[in-house]
Amino acid sequence: MQVRDAMTKDVQLASPTHTIRQAALLMGECDCGVLPVADKDSLVGMITDRDIAIRAIAAGKGPRTTVREIMSLEVLYCFEDQDLEEVCRNISDIKVRRVPVMNREKRLVGILSLGDMAKKADGSADSVADALKAISRAGGEHSQTTAH
Repeated sequence: MQVRDAMTKDVQLASPTHTIRQAALLMGECDCGVLPVADKDSLVGMITDRDIAIRAIAAGKGPRTTVREIMSLEVLYCFEDQDLEEVCRNISDIKVRRVPVMNREKRLVGILSLGDMAKKADGSADSVADALKAISRAGGEHSQTTAH
């Protein structure tokens, strides 16, 4: 199965100039916990509800803080025509719960989450479970602890 068969296609975008309040409202409207951040035609970051909680609120920043100030700059992504099992192993290794999905022209076409993979896990339920276990271990390169 390819990523395009499991991904969520309708993805809302945040702008680096949005406030975290605007981003949080958008997350509430689309019932999601992550927004890719786009500047003009480029994907420049990701912002999660956890970024807002840890990097903004816990750090004493207010609702007018811009997305740019707290977003994750490193954008790890996959391609829509990649094998779902391969991407599952990759997200397990890099300890992220979701990745933007690009086409080969590097245009955003969706987002892939552990939940998306679990819904489509025909014979690969074990790999999804393994990915969740690996991602759930504390620490790692993408940890959001305030001890950075």
